[in-house]
Amino acid sequence: PRTTLLFLSPKDLYTAPDSCKGRCEEPYSKEDECHCNAECERYHNCCEDYYRHCRPVGFSSSRDAIADEDLLHISEQLYEADHNKARPTDIAINPQYQASPDETGDQEDRSPQPLYKYVNEELFSKPTYASFIKLLDNYQRVTGREEDVTAEELREQDNFLKEVMKTELMKKLFAFLHKKNRYGSEQEFVADLKEMWFGLYSRGDGEQDSSGFEHIFSGEVKKGKVSGFHNWIRFYLLEKQGIVNYFSHNFNGPWDTYPDVLGLQFNWDGFYKEVGSAFIGCSPEFEFGLYTLCFIARPGRACHLSLGGYSLSIQTYAWTKSTYGNGKKYIATAYVISP
Repeated sequence: PRTTLLFLSPKDLYTAPDSCKGRCEEPYSKEDECHCNAECERYHNCCEDYYRHCRPVGFSSSRDAIADEDLLHISEQLYEADHNKARPTDIAINPQYQASPDETGDQEDRSPQPLYKYVNEELFSKPTYASFIKLLDNYQRVTGREEDVTAEELREQDNFLKEVMKTELMKKLFAFLHKKNRYGSEQEFVADLKEMWFGLYSRGDGEQDSSGFEHIFSGEVKKGKVSGFHNWIRFYLLEKQGIVNYFSHNFNGPWDTYPDVLGLQFNWDGFYKEVGSAFIGCSPEFEFGLYTLCFIARPGRACHLSLGGYSLSIQTYAWTKSTYGNGKKYIATAYVISP
């Protein structure tokens, strides 16, 4: 019988350079159109199918699923690691009137005194607090107004991320997510935090007017109402300036130390917030870390945690109208669910 010689063209031996099939962890070559090693996420030059071929250990994998039990365990670890939180003597609050569920919407000021009687402002000189506070004035609060991000503001974002990553709390969170194969390196984690939290998207008509960080920590005004605004430091600073008026609370958590949790009614410069839940007295990295954990582990669902032996749930939502990287989602919001 005659032997047929099969000539394979080079094309048959090599996967198309715009795919990661068979190319995972292949060393970087500038000739390649797109890349398949762990660094490609940081440089935003991965092939479109990088996650499918090279990160099979993503959310779907049973081996790396984050179980409810894991969440209870890691949240207690993060609670323990919050070394920058307020001590009991650092804050005195005066919650006054507790509103019933049918009173939260009626916009009545039932608490004549401010919420904060005293805050030890030395807390704000700690590096994570100082770098956090610098970020708060970077935003236009009205949705529909394009955010103009300056080089200095980008530096402030990097500086905040650098400071929080020095803390034991964020190192513990990274170690947990690394073990669960969500991130290959701390660099990759930080690059993703920057996009997830600070990446801009449009809550209006196409203007890049919002980000998860702005919404949750700084607060926005949408359709005449306060939207987001779940941060105690921001609240305290604005209340001190007379810009925020505390009306009442509808929930006071079981903690007798900090971080505590309150559900608040308040007026921000003429705009009303019906229920703004917030941790009181925690460090910026604590909130940032817990919200990140829940957004990664339980996006769009209640995320059940344990803090100091008490149960607590956080609700997060992903922004669904635009993505970054390979279809990754920005944070739309995150907040404590007050019962």
